[in-house]
Amino acid sequence: MKVLIRYLKKNSLILSRISLFLLAAAIIVVMFPKEGKFRYEYQRGKPWMHEALIAPFDFPILKTEAELLQEEETVLKTLKPVFVIDETGSNNSRKKLIAELQKKAGEYEWNSNEFAKIESRVLGAYDSVMNIGIIQMNPVIENKPDDFLVILLKENRAIERELRSFLTIQSADTFLRSHLSVSNRIADSEVVINVLENHLIQNILFEPDITERGKQNLIKKISLAHGMVQKGERIISKGELVNSERYQILESFRKEYENQVGGSAAYIGIIVGQSILVIIALTVFLLFLVFFRNEIYHQNKMVVFMLLIIVLMVKVLSFMAKNHLTYIYLVPLCLVPIIISIFTDTRLALFVHLVTIFITGYLVPNSFEFVFLQLIAGIIAILSVINLYKRSQFVKSIILIFLTYVAVYTGMNLMSEGNFLALEPNMFIMFGGSAMLTLLAYPLIYIFERLFGFTTDLTLLELSDTNNKLLRELAEKAPGTFQHSLQVASIAEELTREVGGNPLLVRTGALYHDIGKTHNPQYFIENQITGVNPHDELSYEESARIIIRHVIEGIELARKYKLPEILIDFIRTHHGTRRTAYFFQMHKNNNPDAMINEDAFKYHGPIPFSRETAVVMMADSVEAASRSIKKPDQQKIDDLVENIINKQLGDNQFDNSPITLRDITKIKKVLKRKLMNIYHVRIEYPVS
Repeated sequence: MKVLIRYLKKNSLILSRISLFLLAAAIIVVMFPKEGKFRYEYQRGKPWMHEALIAPFDFPILKTEAELLQEEETVLKTLKPVFVIDETGSNNSRKKLIAELQKKAGEYEWNSNEFAKIESRVLGAYDSVMNIGIIQMNPVIENKPDDFLVILLKENRAIERELRSFLTIQSADTFLRSHLSVSNRIADSEVVINVLENHLIQNILFEPDITERGKQNLIKKISLAHGMVQKGERIISKGELVNSERYQILESFRKEYENQVGGSAAYIGIIVGQSILVIIALTVFLLFLVFFRNEIYHQNKMVVFMLLIIVLMVKVLSFMAKNHLTYIYLVPLCLVPIIISIFTDTRLALFVHLVTIFITGYLVPNSFEFVFLQLIAGIIAILSVINLYKRSQFVKSIILIFLTYVAVYTGMNLMSEGNFLALEPNMFIMFGGSAMLTLLAYPLIYIFERLFGFTTDLTLLELSDTNNKLLRELAEKAPGTFQHSLQVASIAEELTREVGGNPLLVRTGALYHDIGKTHNPQYFIENQITGVNPHDELSYEESARIIIRHVIEGIELARKYKLPEILIDFIRTHHGTRRTAYFFQMHKNNNPDAMINEDAFKYHGPIPFSRETAVVMMADSVEAASRSIKKPDQQKIDDLVENIINKQLGDNQFDNSPITLRDITKIKKVLKRKLMNIYHVRIEYPVS
């Protein structure tokens, strides 16, 4: 048991990575369709490159989508829309008509005989119109001929009637005026007609639900196939051209093959096969991290993040392949390399993109075309976001991705068909939509930054703006420190370009490394402009405590303003575990016989643990010390740089950072050159 525990502890990292990758593989396999994968590749207009294909079973020859649409259109021309009689509405309108007539009788002082005669004739006309029926206008009968048949539901009976047998509101009005004009002795006939017209309603109403059911029944009767291929019959011979007819037969065979395999006892075999292929793809990815990106391999968040990206994209492709295969090219696969390259580097982004498209290639027909198209587009997407310092560069990416899709698709189509007529306009629309959807990278980057605690160059660029609120506060409260930070940022950025690293990260970290000095700026010499030094009133231990405190206060201030943790690292490490040398030495000189608590004069660390934080420590120390040089010359600057960097090496301040002695030698040279430029020191040339 103890041996097992020791083994698990020793190999916890690799075991956790294997578990993560197996979990990702399991999720992907669950999302995969469980039909067998057709093993033949073919394209319309190209020869059949495989051996002669013989039908292993009977299968129907499916109609093309265009044929089905044409048949559906033809069948729907026979559809008879269904209408019903609105008897309740007619009766309610009749009652209102009677009430309105009674009201008019009082206004116009009709006697009882006149009113009875008017009411009888009006109601007779109204009933005649309602019995004929006023049909509700609807798009299903607009512009239809008079002999167009509709179905009228009446007392649970379906009666076919021509459109001409119904009235419209306009024809009903004409009918009423003609009908009432027969009785030309009616007093105030125009008033009566107006009342009658106001109470006419459409009582033959369209019934959409029943009509839709009838429409679906007609569509269901359409046969999906037009012929059969018998078992043992030759489907296509080797070298035979895949024309439109053969292509449709092959498509029919492929669909029937995948359905039969998916529904058979081979189901378990399909799952095992999918699992093997997905595990192989993810294992290659794991090995790439181990051998070529070991620093990322050790970062839990980064590994989870990349696997999450792959799983999410496979999920989207799987959903589209199952439900909307026609729109499969609308999926923005180029999001994968763009997002990964922004958070890591271009080579890793390309590798993740390759793994993603190889896995998703199993989900789509014509896998080679799909993988090749997405591979080229992904490479262009990566190239378009190198050195992404402006969010407007996403627009450039969209244009380049779209043009790449169009160019590759056109080339492949011309190779297959030999002319431009076969190009499908819908594909260009989908390519445009896919390119536009890459703009989702903008909000997704923000979400992943917050979710995983990452920091991109875009965020660093925003934070390095000296108009940032925290930097403005530093400039106002501690102007000397602010100028020092600007100088350190400039020097450290050039050092990083010389030895490698992220120059933007170094520059931003250097700008914030001393923000803790905003609390007590007067205790730091660069901010003492009045000639008064408050340290004169303090003991050396108290002075050291205040100086050391600026690191802790800087961390607290950075967290208050929600700076990324990667920038806070520069604050906590820029002094490492060194001593406040001046106050320690003064205390030692003035108290030679006293026991000195060295910890009271030491910074709490930690020491730098990255190339970038080590560079900022060196730039900070050298720049600050250079301000004390009187009449600087080349020798003084050389001595200063050598002494400070060698002292830091002697104090083991770079033991945890991946910086080499060769890097440090380069850094010394650059530091000397920068300081000489800052102080306008001329190089002394030997006299000949």
